[in-house]
Amino acid sequence: MGQNTMKLYGLTLKGVDWMIHEVRVTDIKSMMELLTEQRYDETIKRYRSPYVYRGIPNVDFKLETSVQRNCKNKQKSLEKVILRSFTKYAAIQDHHLPESMWRQMFIGQQHGLPTRLLDWTFSPTIAMHFATSGEQLAYMSLHDAVLWKIDMEEINGLLPDAYQEKLQKNKAYAFTVDMLSELATDIDKYDEDMQGKAMVLIEPPSIDERIINQYAYFSIVPCEIHDIEGFIDQNTNNTYKYIIDKDLKWQIRDVLDQMNVNERIVYPGLDGLSTWIKRMYYVID
Repeated sequence: MGQNTMKLYGLTLKGVDWMIHEVRVTDIKSMMELLTEQRYDETIKRYRSPYVYRGIPNVDFKLETSVQRNCKNKQKSLEKVILRSFTKYAAIQDHHLPESMWRQMFIGQQHGLPTRLLDWTFSPTIAMHFATSGEQLAYMSLHDAVLWKIDMEEINGLLPDAYQEKLQKNKAYAFTVDMLSELATDIDKYDEDMQGKAMVLIEPPSIDERIINQYAYFSIVPCEIHDIEGFIDQNTNNTYKYIIDKDLKWQIRDVLDQMNVNERIVYPGLDGLSTWIKRMYYVID
């Protein structure tokens, strides 16, 4: 990709090289190549992408769930308490919450509840938006950003047989809540099935416009996976970590705005509109 440099790091397991590919992006042309990457699918004679993406505004931030950050080594004992407390008070807003622990997670995640869900998006432009937003505007040029890319097919290949068969039967890349509920009704069963060796990618129900506009996916991180990046490094060979040079971030931001990828779209409503206007008229010293 242009003048980018690549560093490979990882280890060898049973004769197979597993690693995260680290690529530094220093020019806008390379970013555009990344945003338009697809594969030609001979079976349907169309171009499709098997990837999902996650954007992070600071290279020093790790891949971790909000419940890992909030509860640290107490996650296992506190997670159910958090969901139970949320459902107790939020059920007045959604009468279906008590019926599904997965629904509790999705709705709670959208409102800032600590959960084991890790956000991804099918859209690289949306991921790039998150990589160049979400921090104080004065700090935009201080930190390199990160765009993670994982291969859904590769992640799904780690799943237990019953989960892979469910995906194949439904001709799907990702689970729905109904599909997952047929295999695991709660987090204990899910953790028992995953054994810290796999994680499900799930497409959440369209419970609000944010999920729809963000083209959202989630990975449900098992309790036994404490180091998400270590897990990916040891179990995949098609994962990429694109480091976006800090000097490129404002230019990328302006390109995304021209493409109509911004807070006004990602966060429908007056809050998103106000954040977009604030950034559009921010004066850089």
